[in-house]
Amino acid sequence: MTSTAVTPLSFSTFHLEEAEASINVPSVLRATPYRWPEAPSLPTRKWLLGHWLQRGEVTVIIAPGGSGKSTIGHTLALSLASGRELLGKALPYGPQAAWVFNLEDGTDELERQMAAACIFHGISPADCGNRLYLDSGLVQSLCTAAEDRDGFELNEELFNQLTNTIREKNIASLFVDPFISSHAVQENSNGAIDAIAKRWKRLAQEANCAVVLIHHTKKLGGREATAEDGRGAIALRDAARIVLTLNPMSTSEANEIGITDPKLRQSLVRIDTGKANRAPAGSSVWIKLEGQSLENGSGLEPPDFVGVASLWEKPDLFQGLTSQHLYTFQQGLASGDWRESDQAHRWVGYLVAEILGLSVETNKPRITAILKTWRKNGVYVVERRRQNGREAPFVIVGRPVDPSEIATNPHLQTCGAGGAESAVDDPR
Repeated sequence: MTSTAVTPLSFSTFHLEEAEASINVPSVLRATPYRWPEAPSLPTRKWLLGHWLQRGEVTVIIAPGGSGKSTIGHTLALSLASGRELLGKALPYGPQAAWVFNLEDGTDELERQMAAACIFHGISPADCGNRLYLDSGLVQSLCTAAEDRDGFELNEELFNQLTNTIREKNIASLFVDPFISSHAVQENSNGAIDAIAKRWKRLAQEANCAVVLIHHTKKLGGREATAEDGRGAIALRDAARIVLTLNPMSTSEANEIGITDPKLRQSLVRIDTGKANRAPAGSSVWIKLEGQSLENGSGLEPPDFVGVASLWEKPDLFQGLTSQHLYTFQQGLASGDWRESDQAHRWVGYLVAEILGLSVETNKPRITAILKTWRKNGVYVVERRRQNGREAPFVIVGRPVDPSEIATNPHLQTCGAGGAESAVDDPR
């Protein structure tokens, strides 16, 4: 039997002088004394867009296929270039130049995507000036590192060209989409991926820009993506200081807010901060993916429809509810036998629907979610009683509403919802 030798990943192709230059360290390692600066004199972090993009740092966006990561990346770049808060995130320094380098699509397709976003958001060339750059990896190659049987090597010439271009054009953010196509090394090699990620970090600092690496997830088996779910080596996540995750709305999330249309649910994507080493994580942001006509058809040829991303406000489950509704609900519980099971003829959800003017047929997910919250917060409790020779769960009043509260403040915000969530220190 003949065995084939496997060549291990090697860094032997680097000479000592090249290695020192590539990581920018002195030839003699020294310990630097802490200089004890006055805290107020230290420069602030340069956040470009909310707490998502920061000069001198790498942001990684991790998302499963079909979640709109490229569409959202285009919208972030357009938001920066136009100075408009398209996805609800503040732009502390106003309009900034952005460069999208997509490595999968051709120039025509990239221009369709950006044109659709501009039409949808009403952005003109005058809004962006000369601050928006768009390139295809099918036209200009972008390969930051390679490995073969002789070892691994960073493409320093490419990194230097990127740095010079970013400085020349005063680009604030570079979007690389997808990360997997920006190198030619084993994606499971922590050593190689760590070297690439840290070289991107050095570029971000040397060019004083934010670098955004858009990355695929591994197979998730139907569960949500987290910061730990990027494909390949974990070194990319570890090197980044900001990791954003994208997840389509789940069926359970849709049920909680009463969304019954599957097409609407599938168009909604949640952005979470999966890793936030430079600022508080902030709250989730919801995005709606829609189709925008380019109006480029003629005769029998229909126009192209291209995906675009817009900010979507998640509806408040308790919107429109008052303490009067809650009081009336408890009065109804006290005057009748209401069952917990939604299969029962006297399901308590029918009482909620009557009081709130809802339809059980179309609003059942919302009604169920309201009841779940009310039970959790003690508005009602469930006790078992014998009926027709067997025990069954019945709904009774829990912590009663004080009638005096209705007279003084009929629009109490809690309404059995448990109060508003605490604010998080995130610039929108």
